[in-house]
Amino acid sequence: MRLKVGVLMGGFTPERHISLESGRNVYSKLFASTQYEALPLFLSGSKESYRIFTLPAALLLKDNADDIHDALMHPAKFSKSEALLTAIRKEAASITKYYAKDAIFTPEALSFPALKERIDFMFIALHGRPGEDGTLQERLEAYDIPYNGSGIATTALTIDKYATNQFLAQKGFYVAEQLLITKKDWTAHQASIIHSIEEAFVYPIIAKPVDDGCSAGVMRLTDRAMLVAYASASFRSQPLIAFELMQTLELQAADYIPRQERFLLEILIQKDQTTLDCLETTTGLLTHIDPNGNTLYELFEPSETVAADAVLSLEEKFLAGEGHNITPARFHSDTKVAQMISKSVKEQLQNIATALNLQGYARIDAFVKIYPCKKVEVWVVEINALPAMTPATCIFHQSALNGYMPFDFIDAIIQYGWTKKNFGTAVAALTLDR
Repeated sequence: MRLKVGVLMGGFTPERHISLESGRNVYSKLFASTQYEALPLFLSGSKESYRIFTLPAALLLKDNADDIHDALMHPAKFSKSEALLTAIRKEAASITKYYAKDAIFTPEALSFPALKERIDFMFIALHGRPGEDGTLQERLEAYDIPYNGSGIATTALTIDKYATNQFLAQKGFYVAEQLLITKKDWTAHQASIIHSIEEAFVYPIIAKPVDDGCSAGVMRLTDRAMLVAYASASFRSQPLIAFELMQTLELQAADYIPRQERFLLEILIQKDQTTLDCLETTTGLLTHIDPNGNTLYELFEPSETVAADAVLSLEEKFLAGEGHNITPARFHSDTKVAQMISKSVKEQLQNIATALNLQGYARIDAFVKIYPCKKVEVWVVEINALPAMTPATCIFHQSALNGYMPFDFIDAIIQYGWTKKNFGTAVAALTLDR
């Protein structure tokens, strides 16, 4: 019997379009397999109230998550051509029955109890909230639905860039010096806060949301005017950023800084007089489970990330033709030395993954500082507990170097989640028997 896998995509955050691309890619691979029965699902609603729908092919093929959302929220628009489609379906009924007997023609809203009846496993293809913050995982565990990726505690931590790096710093790992700026403090003490920032940091400074998806709202601030503009854009009361702030921050119309109650400042990690090189990298990992239930980490070959601007955009990271990732990273011109550096990087990343209890798969973005005498330091930028799964994302390129075809990689992620769930149930049963 084939495992029934729901593939949840979309969402209601700025990463919803990337999540749609990820979910569609995962769904297409599972749908074409003989091992899985895939059900495409779209998340709408809000963080207070999730709304999950099955997706007919006509909506699944749309490129924009907002178009899908509108069709689901306003079904009258979707049904304008229903008469014509119904006639075509009748004509093609014999073909559809043979080749696509489980085809979905009308979206259906599903509650969590209904999902429990329809699927055996949930593949969370959401990037950012609520897929990466533990809230969805908590709902799924409440209904005993196994899922991909890390558990509630890990995702609740890694969504918060400040909390994650403070945790890692306490464990002795290298992280950038950080400063948390809140709207309340900025409003009351702007001048003194600016003074404190400029005493602690040297421009340029990296500014980013504390708990948004990767690259969304991340900026390189080169002077005080940009700092003030970034704070004003972050703490604005209106949905749109004022034109003068857009100009100061050199933002394009499509650029995004979320409205937020707090944001993060970090020292810029870069090459200095003591380092031979400093490379920005992204590294995927996959976990396996041994017969005793222990987690085994498989670290992929790090990719060197190259941004067209100072900071990688979401499009550069995940959309075909937009970004430039060099795999493996160019750690050294000498192949043997490069391999030694790569080994050291992967060992340090595995220690980080173990400390955070990353499960299933994940991606770690980090700067690698290379010093004389082959000393190597890995400086964590951020952790993605549920990295995007678009066809262009470099985690597929990295997994290919380890012998995984795209379906094999997705299959390994599902099998780990399924095995972990069943192993946990078996352990619990043995404990009760004793």
